[in-house]
Amino acid sequence: MAVAALIDAGPLIAAGSRQDRHRAIAVEFIDRFAGTFYTTWPVLTEACHLMPKEGALRLLRWASRGGIEVYEVPPVALEPIAGMMEKYADLPMDLADASLVWLADEIGIRDIATFDERDFATYRLASGKRFNNLLAMRKRQ
Repeated sequence: MAVAALIDAGPLIAAGSRQDRHRAIAVEFIDRFAGTFYTTWPVLTEACHLMPKEGALRLLRWASRGGIEVYEVPPVALEPIAGMMEKYADLPMDLADASLVWLADEIGIRDIATFDERDFATYRLASGKRFNNLLAMRKRQ
C-alpha cells in the first residue's frame, strides 16, 4: 500500500456522514491506511460544507491531530488552477479537484483516494501521467 496519498472530499464526506452509501468503504480505507494523507483547503472546505455538522467537526479535529496534512494553495497556483479548470470544463473540474491536481504536481504524489473515478481517470499531471486511484476497486466490491 502507498505510504502517502492525496485524499479527495468524497471519502472524507462518506466517513463523516452516517447515511452515505460509501461510508463503510471510506472508514475502513482511512482506518487501515498506514501512510500520510495530503489534501488542500478547498477540498477540506468542500467536505465540511457537504457533510453533517458533527462529521465536519470530527474531520477538523482529526486533521488538527495530524490525521491529514492540509496544504495552502498559494496565489501563484491560481493561474495554473484556472487553466486546469478551463481545460477540463467539460467534466467540469471544480476548484477542489484542480487544487488536488496542482498538489500532486507540487509534491510528486500520484496515489489518490477518491470516489470520483471518471474525473480522476481523465485528469493528467503536468508530466502527462495518470492518477492511481486507491479506492477504484473497493467501490465496486
